[in-house]
Amino acid sequence: MSDLPLAPGAMIGILGGGQLGRMLALAAARLGFDVAILEPEPDSPAGRVAAHAIRGPYDDPRALEALAAVAGLVTYEFENVPASAVSHLIAQGVAVAPNGRALAVAQDRVEEKTFLNSIGVATVAFAQADSDETASAAVAQLGAPVLMKTRREGYDGKGQRWVEHVADAAAAFEALGGRPVILEAPADFVRELSVIAARGRDGELAIYPLAENHHENGVLRRSVAPAAITPALAEQAERIAAQVLTGLDYVGVIGIELFELPDGRLLVNEIAPRVHNTGHWTMDGCEVDQFEQHIRAVAGWPLGPTAAIARVEMLNLLGDEVEAWAKLAGEPETRLHLYGKRDAKPGRKMGHVNRVSPLADPRR
Repeated sequence: MSDLPLAPGAMIGILGGGQLGRMLALAAARLGFDVAILEPEPDSPAGRVAAHAIRGPYDDPRALEALAAVAGLVTYEFENVPASAVSHLIAQGVAVAPNGRALAVAQDRVEEKTFLNSIGVATVAFAQADSDETASAAVAQLGAPVLMKTRREGYDGKGQRWVEHVADAAAAFEALGGRPVILEAPADFVRELSVIAARGRDGELAIYPLAENHHENGVLRRSVAPAAITPALAEQAERIAAQVLTGLDYVGVIGIELFELPDGRLLVNEIAPRVHNTGHWTMDGCEVDQFEQHIRAVAGWPLGPTAAIARVEMLNLLGDEVEAWAKLAGEPETRLHLYGKRDAKPGRKMGHVNRVSPLADPRR
């Protein structure tokens, strides 16, 4: 592993070649780093902007060794990196950040909520099940309706379904593949918020203003930031972020999704040990965006300022919505970010826009 802080000109490895890897690679380039991407698919969005691209499965020893040969520091763009890949890289003398503990917690929804509760961070009530019978018992324990999710994998609303009655639990369990699941009590929330935060190698924390998020069919459609919040709510979110980052001995940027309850309390919905869709607003709304912040953190650099310099409405461009690029590029308040994906499949995230306006006082 190269000495830290990592000097400009060094190579940083990234596991994952999608849009988050692409934006990380571009941010790394601005700071003078080269990037090597490991990705199974050819012609990946990140691979096309990186100095070096390695094609292979994430758990392929030869591909990992090729990555280790050029990069002494590796990070990742998504949380479903196989644990074996991280172990293999570490055995090759490569530093991996965020750490394996953060991955293990984020990859298993039961582990995630158990960890959060153990550090004093509130979540919805939950139970686990690994059979038809235990699923039915868990629904009876929590009280229907409940949300059943696979314990591992699943994103953007996939791998989950609502269970309205105890009698429906077994069928829901089978419909999700008969795999271990978590059952979550519904949250009576007034809105969904998120906080993007970073922790450096020296324990320094940097926390961004909160975003208010709106989902459709389990997919993020719109974020507005800075969210209109009270000082007490901001302090509560910052405290949660600090507890999570410190509890995981975390290095890098993390996304924390939150439910705001009617009484002003915040529950954590989930954590993502990576840069996050609800943080894309920072690209045009902050002095240092989440992607540069992540590179700074893992490279051992000082963290940058997180102050908002504009109000931003971020809109995801899904599927053929990206075909409006010419119109969007002509809007003076709009900043267009396209991901370089070849096929505009329905529901696929093809890019996003940040609509920028002057910053008002975000606190009620």
